[in-house]
Amino acid sequence: GKSIAQRLKSVQTSIGAVASPLECWLTLRGLRSLHVRVERQCQTAMKLATYLDGHEHIVQVHYPGLESHPHHATAKHQMTMYGGMLSFEVKSESMAMAVAGAVNTIRRATSLGGTETLIEHRASIEPPERRTSPPGLLRMSVGLEDADDLIHDLKAALDIASQICHK
Repeated sequence: GKSIAQRLKSVQTSIGAVASPLECWLTLRGLRSLHVRVERQCQTAMKLATYLDGHEHIVQVHYPGLESHPHHATAKHQMTMYGGMLSFEVKSESMAMAVAGAVNTIRRATSLGGTETLIEHRASIEPPERRTSPPGLLRMSVGLEDADDLIHDLKAALDIASQICHK
């Protein structure tokens, strides 16, 4: 049989397991400003969570930075920032889909931690036999856009969704 070195060389040749100099440089460049981007994402996520927490069409907001979160005390003890991820629940699956479909600044996609704010309806992408997300849950990965722009986008989407779902 082949030695481990021969197998590794074969894998590296086949799939490019070694990053190119450009990819390494881009990674290093991105790491230099990562702390600033994460701070912005966390600050914006807190503003969005606070806005959503008081909205008439929101059933629940899941964000450890909110005092209403069941684990807020633990999060406050362990963290200085509460993260760039949040989720919230609306009354129904149809309303969640309408909200996700009505946003303009926020993109409808599945990913985490990027520079653009993304929203997804979790239940619709989970296999039916392993569905654990509530039907009205939307998950957001907060990006670097202005918080007021994102709040305006969510407000408009919630208004549109409430009109569609209450007809």
